[in-house]
Amino acid sequence: MTAPSTPGPAGVPSTPARTGKVRAPLGPTVTIATFPDYALAQRVVDYLSDNEFPVERTAIIGTDLRLVERVLGRLTIARAALAGAASGAWFGLLIGLLIALFASTSWGWVILVAVVIGAAWGAVFGAIAHAMTGGRRDFASASRLEAAQYAVAVHADYADQARQLLTKLNWQASQSAQSADSGE
Repeated sequence: MTAPSTPGPAGVPSTPARTGKVRAPLGPTVTIATFPDYALAQRVVDYLSDNEFPVERTAIIGTDLRLVERVLGRLTIARAALAGAASGAWFGLLIGLLIALFASTSWGWVILVAVVIGAAWGAVFGAIAHAMTGGRRDFASASRLEAAQYAVAVHADYADQARQLLTKLNWQASQSAQSADSGE
């Protein structure tokens, strides 16, 4: 059985399409570099891939994980009702479309009435649900998992090859930085 494919930070796809093959564990690994953000670690793996390195022997490992909850704003009964109305309208649209498939009357009116009824019920339930919290959570928020740093690890048998390529990348970056400084 294959492991589920999960996206990386910000929804970045983690792997190409799965073929259904069972993947062997990565085995003993060596960390070749650490980075403060995912984009830099991803850039290194991309560079390795561009240089014919067997990237299937590579992993990007997020360490020092923490849950960050960003507060989006104050949640009032009116905002809860508005959010409920929006959810209810979407549900009403779905039900309206299903009913309209089999309706012999004007399908536009069926959908419109279903959306309005869904929005009304959603607003009522949203307001009631918020009122029942008793003010214990009067804010809206979004949560995400963040890592303090990202390590690029490769199978131990390929560590020297990866380090050589990474040294070449660092040398190219320092040469371009020096030429940019001297050109000013």
